Amino acid sequence: MFESAELGHKIDKATYREEVPALRAALLETQGLLRDNGSFPVIILISGVDGSGKGETINALYEWMDPRYLSTHAFYAPTAEEKARPSMWRYWRALPRNGRVGIFAGSWYSHPIAERIANEISTADFDQKMDQLNRFEAMLVNEGALILKFWIHLSKDAQRERLKSIEKNPLTKWRVTKASWDRLKTYDKLQEVAGHLLRTTSTPGAPWIIVEGTDDRYRSLTVGKTVLEAIQKRLVDKREQSAPVAPPLSPRIDKLDLLSALDLSRSLPKDVYSTELARWQGRLAELMRHPAFTKRALILAFEGSDAAGKGGAIRRVMSAMDARQYRIIPVAAPTQEELAHPYLWRFWRHMPRLGRVTIFDRTWYGRVLVERVEGFCSEADWSRAYAEINDFEHDIAHAGGIVIKFWLQISDEEQLKRFEGRAEVEHKRFKITEEDWRNREKAGQYHEAVCDMIDRTSSGTAP
Repeated sequence: MFESAELGHKIDKATYREEVPALRAALLETQGLLRDNGSFPVIILISGVDGSGKGETINALYEWMDPRYLSTHAFYAPTAEEKARPSMWRYWRALPRNGRVGIFAGSWYSHPIAERIANEISTADFDQKMDQLNRFEAMLVNEGALILKFWIHLSKDAQRERLKSIEKNPLTKWRVTKASWDRLKTYDKLQEVAGHLLRTTSTPGAPWIIVEGTDDRYRSLTVGKTVLEAIQKRLVDKREQSAPVAPPLSPRIDKLDLLSALDLSRSLPKDVYSTELARWQGRLAELMRHPAFTKRALILAFEGSDAAGKGGAIRRVMSAMDARQYRIIPVAAPTQEELAHPYLWRFWRHMPRLGRVTIFDRTWYGRVLVERVEGFCSEADWSRAYAEINDFEHDIAHAGGIVIKFWLQISDEEQLKRFEGRAEVEHKRFKITEEDWRNREKAGQYHEAVCDMIDRTSSGTAP
């Protein structure tokens, strides 16, 4: 795995000085084209052995590129704010927008590596995390991201000499700590874990590039040229349309499905409703104040037919909670900022911390509902969205989130009655739009999309 990165690659000073000006000019030009093109982000991961020159490599990229359109994120031990949310939350927030370059000094791989070296997790658990990260990166690639993952390698002897050299220099000795020498003692274990990681997470869409870090000039030129060529190639080559990852939809032989089987005539007498509503609101209020809830988060997702009563249902849930404890996120058409990021980005950033509640009025299911029916995304995009949504909800539940999803359904006749009623009442007219009337014309397509959505994404952890 690392043999070719221990051959003693070296670039002399004269060659380096000759090549850098052309490389810098090409990187700046290409970065400008990337910015103007604005159709995809570039995500660069810089990982590797301690003392291998990761920081110097990032500095070189900043020297050669326009720093206004670069962002660097270094991840250390999670903060209290980050610990209170799913582990991937902090990485989602750091993703660059289209047309920009994001450099990750350390990444979503750092913590699993440290856990495995310390034997805090088993090989099976480590592999499970790698599978999760493969799916995460595949989603980013399918959304259009260019991912470049660099592993900067040093042999054990080279790492020892590098640490001595850094420590000897008064200007750099601060970079070498006791932990640096302690990690040298675990070098062999790191190589074992890193080799396994690189084999299992080097995929066609997000491969690892192993770079020898012994010679600073060779390392920096190699990374710089690789970044340049990858962006140039991507700007020229049209990205292949991703294949759907969901199984094909089953043909409907009869007309029996989940929505058709609902009994829409069910009702409660008004006095029973009032009594039961007060009872269950009181129970919900008790649960929100229970000490155990400080270790959980609640995510309520409301979808449904137009005029089915989502707003009323949300208000009745709200009235049982302390206003300081919850947030309501109304979801409409994505903004330009949201369109410049992967689809789920705008939902990840609203995830509540432990002990809090987020209520979504419309949700991430828009991709497999309105975007599917109206043709706002490709079939490949909405087909793979089922698996991506399942992963998203699993990550939330695994971190202590309680995900509860509601679909509110009414008949076509009841919907028409409510539409006409809203049109007649002045303070309710804002609720009815031309889009609502157009949606009625596509009721059959929405019906089919809803049934597919429930079949493919209603799980034990997020029903």
